[in-house]
This record gives sequence, structure tokens and C-alpha cells, in this order.
Amino acid sequence: MSRPRLLLLLWLATDCVLFVGLYALAYFLRVGFVLSTNFPLIPFLTTTLLVAPVWLLVLGTTRTFALTRNQRTWRNAAYIAYAALVGVALFTLSFYFRFKTSFQGVSRLLLLEAFLLTAGGIWLWHLLFDTVRRIILRRSPPSFPTLIIGVTREAAALIKQLNRHRNPLVPVAILDGRGAKEKEICDVPVRGKLDRLEETLRAYKITHLIQCSDLEQSLNLLSACRQRGITYMLLPSVLGIVERDEYVDTLEGHPVTAVRPDGSKWGKWFFQ
Repeated sequence: MSRPRLLLLLWLATDCVLFVGLYALAYFLRVGFVLSTNFPLIPFLTTTLLVAPVWLLVLGTTRTFALTRNQRTWRNAAYIAYAALVGVALFTLSFYFRFKTSFQGVSRLLLLEAFLLTAGGIWLWHLLFDTVRRIILRRSPPSFPTLIIGVTREAAALIKQLNRHRNPLVPVAILDGRGAKEKEICDVPVRGKLDRLEETLRAYKITHLIQCSDLEQSLNLLSACRQRGITYMLLPSVLGIVERDEYVDTLEGHPVTAVRPDGSKWGKWFFQ
């Protein structure tokens, strides 16, 4: 089994265990570190175990578990808090319908503590796991060897940023449509022109391709990626979009790239 798949399974398993453990901690913080007869632990624990897979599915719908996603963002923290809130709601409903006679033991403060513990605890764990994940995925040979198309300033800046932040996408080779005098950029070798595309994809076992120039070659690059199951990415600067306010949206089911340079930062964060 590949490293990415093993990491993903480990991530899902640890999140599920941590969710149950944090709910158990919330229980003992409210009841005390004793086995209460008025509010038994077993019904509480079995309900948590029942809700945990559903909570994990809710968190998965936010793409939090994408191996190339940065966990160190406020938006990602908001997604985790949202999933924690849904988890509390699911737990409350499940416990009520399963154990109506014991439901009076579920205080609002207990639910609040469960929410705060899961939201904060899961996010802290994701920050730690994100650091370990980046180290493991970048170990030689890298799990996501990436081909850069174009010898440009944007390409050089992208390579520097990927390496500085130890992104799971590791640039291993560069091709340029017109050829370039440079032999390497940021220690990444320039392998020549695009006539060596197939050879490079095969030799480096490329999993991701990022196009930074040569717009006229987009269809050829996309076709080669589709044939080999490679993820294709395109820098907006190739299309002349340099505002850095672009994002991918859908228009009646059709994907579009949108740019809204006007408006406040918080308005874009919530409503774009």
C-alpha cells in the first residue's frame, strides 16, 4: 500500500479515536472521574461510537482530509468547528432517541464542553499531523513528484514557495516550450523543451503537472495528463490573471474561474 493511502487511513482512524476520546473526557469533566449511576458511561460511550463515523463523513465533505491541503488556515479551522457542531447535534439526537430516560443527565454545559474539546482538539491534532504528513510525503522518492511547465518568474516563485513550506507536491523537473538557457531553477533541473514531455512523465513517474507558461500547449498538456491519470494545474498568470483574487466557482453546474477584485476581504472569505 502506498504512503499516501496509509497516511490517509491513519489520519481517519486517529480522528475517529480522538473524537470518542474527547467526548469521554467531556463526560468525566462534568461527572467526575467516577462511574456515575445517575448518568452511566456505557450509554454515553456507545452513542459517541455510533456518531463518530457520521461525524467523520461530515468532516470529509469539507475536503479537510485532502493530503495536499494546508491545515494551517482559519478557513480549515472553521470547517473543523462546523463538523464539531454537527457532531454535537448528532450526538444529542441519537442519545435522546436511544436513551430518553437518561437524557436529563446530558447537560448543556456537557455538550458545550464536548464541542469545544472536539473543535480545538481535532484542529490541534490536524496541525501536528500536517507537519508529520509533509515530512513523510516529501521523503525520497516523493509521493507526489511534480512537473513544472515554463521557465518564468512565476514558476521560480512557485517552486520556492512549495519547497519553503514543505508542500507534499515536490517539483522534480522543469520543461519549457521554447527552451531555456538555465540548467536548473531552485535546484530543480530543466530537462529541455516540451518534446521531452512523455519521456519526463515516464522517467519521473509524475503525479502532478503545473503549467506556468505556454498557453498554446494547454490542450496537449491536458491530454497527456488525462491519458496517464496525472493531476493538471494551471497558474492564473498563464491566462493573464494577476490580481490573485481569482477562485474556482460553478455557474449552473459549469465550472468557471471568477475574479472579484472589489469588495472587502471578509466579504470574499465568507461569500465567494
